[in-house]
Amino acid sequence: MKLMKILAVGAHPDDIEFGCGGTLFKYTAKGHRAYLMIMTRGDQGGKPEVRAREQTDSQAILGVEHIFWSDYQDTKLVVDKEMINKIEAVIAQVNPDFILTHFPYDTHQDHRHLAQATISATRYIQNVMFFEGPTTQNFTPNVYVDISAELKTKIEALMAHPSQIGKTNIEDMSIVELARSTANFRGIQGRVKYAEAFSSLRLFINV
Repeated sequence: MKLMKILAVGAHPDDIEFGCGGTLFKYTAKGHRAYLMIMTRGDQGGKPEVRAREQTDSQAILGVEHIFWSDYQDTKLVVDKEMINKIEAVIAQVNPDFILTHFPYDTHQDHRHLAQATISATRYIQNVMFFEGPTTQNFTPNVYVDISAELKTKIEALMAHPSQIGKTNIEDMSIVELARSTANFRGIQGRVKYAEAFSSLRLFINV
């Protein structure tokens, strides 16, 4: 079995856990190598040092090998050559087989802009897929990963971000409840109990 390297690119701490935490753990548990690139420390949603520490706690739960931090300010990501170059530099260092990032249609400008920059930075990468988050819009997935066995770990990784659990802007709903409901809905679509769903920019199936 060829061991693969997966790079997940997120705007803020906990974005990746919601979007593809179960998938990352499913791969790392089988010996594949996962890396995170996180563009901000989420300073608009809490103290940056706290959020960075929470991300490190989650990293250990998911079996992620390394976090590449960028020092952009929360809510101020812009699509420019500098950001594209930074993503390209991490891609060159990791040489990933798969890249996972935000879906381009999103009401949060950081998610939207990061997706656009990543599309440019991954123009020579074969396998690029978009994950969904709580603010994603018009998401139509065409790839599903069964995370029925990994849901517990995905939830543990989200709970490693205690400063964010209640910040859904939905009354009486935590990020854990939202993630579980989303995984259940995508699982029903894919005919399993729980799933994470992706929209592929490019996906090669090699025999």
